[in-house]
Amino acid sequence: MSRTILLIEDNEQNRYLTTFLLEQHGHRVVSAPDGLRGIELARTLVPHLILLDIQLPTMDGYAVAQALRDIPIIAVTSYAMPGDREKALAAGCNGYIEKPINPDTFAAEIERLIPSQTPPPASP
Repeated sequence: MSRTILLIEDNEQNRYLTTFLLEQHGHRVVSAPDGLRGIELARTLVPHLILLDIQLPTMDGYAVAQALRDIPIIAVTSYAMPGDREKALAAGCNGYIEKPINPDTFAAEIERLIPSQTPPPASP
């Protein structure tokens, strides 16, 4: 089943690869290059899932996750030191994937993490 995924990622090459992999599996991917735009899009689109880079310009991913706790969020980040996973989860992320991603398994991993229920209705 096709789902809408919001990708909040500032690196153009990462956006391209992630979008390509997910669209090949039938998903609709909408991208935002920074946290502020990501929050705006999340509130209007109400995606099934958000893929969130942590290191973003203007507003880091932790702050974005705290602002969007009502939508499932997976941190996709190069932050891979001890404690980084826990910090992302404490900020409101529901999962964590380290970069660099594996193109052979990434889409399947994301599909396992997409909630089966429909997204909540958009807030007025």
